[in-house]
Amino acid sequence: MSYSSTDSPERIPQVFIEAWNNRDPEKLASLFDEDAEFINVTGLWWHNRDAIQKAHAYGLRTIFSNSTLRLLRTKVKYLSETVAVVQARMKLTGQTPVGDVSSPGQRRNIFTFVVHKAGETWSCASAQNTDIVPNMETHVRDEKGQLRPADYRKPEDTA
Repeated sequence: MSYSSTDSPERIPQVFIEAWNNRDPEKLASLFDEDAEFINVTGLWWHNRDAIQKAHAYGLRTIFSNSTLRLLRTKVKYLSETVAVVQARMKLTGQTPVGDVSSPGQRRNIFTFVVHKAGETWSCASAQNTDIVPNMETHVRDEKGQLRPADYRKPEDTA
């Protein structure tokens, strides 16, 4: 498989998506430092490249085996010439059905990658993936212990 180069910070999310869509957890994990940190959309936290690779191997095989990830927007903020924060808005379709959800809808997320220059390429030291929940501003835990999206704004506040 052929992948884009990681010669600039904005290429990190691009190659992440290429590896995701190719079901290539080894390539995906190679974007990360050996001691990288990764937090997924539910708050699962992996503390090194090997754990990131294993988690994505499972996810790409089980939860996202027919999914497609698409890059919608990338923004880079340089902290120095060799360190940057990359934020990427993405869209996921084709998640594996589960329980009573026979046709999962699309999801949108924002990934934050903290990257640094390593020789001629860029590497990721830390990443966090956040689901975008439309028209919601926070979460609340209900009486059954389930976390649900919540919006405290009054209708006149959203106009």
